[in-house]
Amino acid sequence: MKHDSQEFAAIAERGTILRCQVGSGLHGTAVAGQDDRDEMGICVEPPEYVIGLRRFEQYIFRTQPEGVRSGPGDLDLTVYSLRKWLRLALAGNPTVLLPLFVPESEIVRIDELGHEIRANPEMVVSRVAGKRFQGYLRAQRSRMLGLRGRHTNRPELIEKYGFDTKFAMHMVRLGVQGVELLETGRITLPVPEPWLTWLRDLRQGRRTKDEALEAAEELENKLAKLADSSPLPERGDENRANAWLVRAYERAWSRAA
Repeated sequence: MKHDSQEFAAIAERGTILRCQVGSGLHGTAVAGQDDRDEMGICVEPPEYVIGLRRFEQYIFRTQPEGVRSGPGDLDLTVYSLRKWLRLALAGNPTVLLPLFVPESEIVRIDELGHEIRANPEMVVSRVAGKRFQGYLRAQRSRMLGLRGRHTNRPELIEKYGFDTKFAMHMVRLGVQGVELLETGRITLPVPEPWLTWLRDLRQGRRTKDEALEAAEELENKLAKLADSSPLPERGDENRANAWLVRAYERAWSRAA
């Protein structure tokens, strides 16, 4: 089933418990007039999509049609079912963890269940996330080195700076946030100084490709060490998360009845 159908749009709209920005504007690295807006939502789907034959995992909306690159002012929105979001969060997906830590000014919509998610990040955050951050960072660094496929659809940046500065910026930003998460259990948004200025400079061509690759390698090595020394638990509390998930669906469905 297509994830952008009107049926799925209606499920996402009715069931959303949390929706927020997750793109460059959230991280503080956006350049005025150059960025689209990325948002993520979490929703509780109706019972027939959980215990019946139908299935809902996510709704996707893009201002631009599939295959067309988003531009300034465009919206890219993904709304996950609560069950899928929680599975991805327990697996340490870096982007999926962001709604736990966004400042209130970046929240578009939230209800009681959304507040509960944000109040209990320790339920899902673990060293597993460090491995995911490290894996993504290694893959992005390999792409920048030309060792692993194509890494850019921004030829204008390559023409201007000699490399995709936005891709490089997000590569380093991922490492910075992964290290902070493993050290503290949280991600500060937007990215704090001194890294914020460093990342902005990189995106705008005031840092070199070699500097970006060197920073990424150092951060990847830090993540590897923190995989063993981080104060975070080895895994998220799956039993607690599962019990909360069941109660959350029961509460949401009883309100909708």
